[in-house]
Amino acid sequence: MTRRPNLSARLKLTLSYAGFLVVAGVLLLAVMWVFVLRWLPNEDARSIQRRFGAVIILGPKRSDLLNGFAPAAATALVFLLVFGLLGGWILAGRMLAPLTRIASAARLASDGSLSHRIRMTGPRDEFRELADAFDTMLERLESHVGEQQRFAANASHELRTPLAVTRTLLDAARNDPTRDRGELVERLRTVNTRAIDLTEALLLLSRADGRSFARESVDLSLVAEEAAETLLPLAEKRRITLDVTGGPAHAVGSAALLLRMVTNLVQNAVVHNLPADGTVTVHTERRRDASVLRVENTGRPLPPELVPTLAEPFQRGTERVRTDEHAGVGLGLAIVRSVVRAHDGTLELAPRTGGGLVVTVRLPAPAETGGKPRQAP
Repeated sequence: MTRRPNLSARLKLTLSYAGFLVVAGVLLLAVMWVFVLRWLPNEDARSIQRRFGAVIILGPKRSDLLNGFAPAAATALVFLLVFGLLGGWILAGRMLAPLTRIASAARLASDGSLSHRIRMTGPRDEFRELADAFDTMLERLESHVGEQQRFAANASHELRTPLAVTRTLLDAARNDPTRDRGELVERLRTVNTRAIDLTEALLLLSRADGRSFARESVDLSLVAEEAAETLLPLAEKRRITLDVTGGPAHAVGSAALLLRMVTNLVQNAVVHNLPADGTVTVHTERRRDASVLRVENTGRPLPPELVPTLAEPFQRGTERVRTDEHAGVGLGLAIVRSVVRAHDGTLELAPRTGGGLVVTVRLPAPAETGGKPRQAP
């Protein structure tokens, strides 16, 4: 099978322009023939006068005009062809210059350079829109890659810590055979539990980021009640009042992930609260086309500049670090943010007046909720 030659887009456009001009010239000549030349007589004036006896004005016959017109027409067609090729090559180059810049940026991005931007100027045409969309894609990709790199570095550091502690405990036990085995086992169990919790949190975070879950109708009010019921013993132990208010708020998504999201928010609100006599309020409601979940807790005042960083992986505020059994792994609000993003929602963190934090989650609500929504398992 013959292989077609690979022609560049510029050459294809050039040939198209030149071909269009030549075809236009041929059509113009055809019009001249149909409407002008074919009406001229094909005999000279003397023979017509002898045949009909009429007095006519002498003039050229059709063959004379064709003999004079054909070379000029051929020259004009050659000129149109050359002009079409040269002009088409220049015009195609100017028109395709934005695509060349976009292709260069794409090659740089494929080599790992995501900081380059096209920043095309000029009128807002299709090429400008394509370049702006490409710049936006590069910006988001650079931000996502940077976030993933920071997350991988932090995860490696967090996973290394329990392994290093385990090795230290084992080395100490080997060097000191008289050491209490019960204490060693208990400390190893604590470190191992933390490593397992961290691994499970990382897997859950990856699942939420990948959006690899089935979607179903979920009532956030039922999820909030279940999370509050699960964490009620912890709240009572810390003398925290835990209330669930509001009405049904339907969303479409993973019941398990949404339950984990609400559980993380409520647990975070209980743990990072006043030492005693604090409050946690979980409120659900439907607002137009969004279902809203708001978790509000008392606590120490938070610096405004600290609040936006709390949802970053492994980010812990100075005043919020705990050293007890509920210290967590630094992924609670990061998981919440990933679950919210996976459900096309928004997450808002705001310091509460008088101390504490207000977390507001907005998820798209279905237009109609047929049947009874399922509760998270």
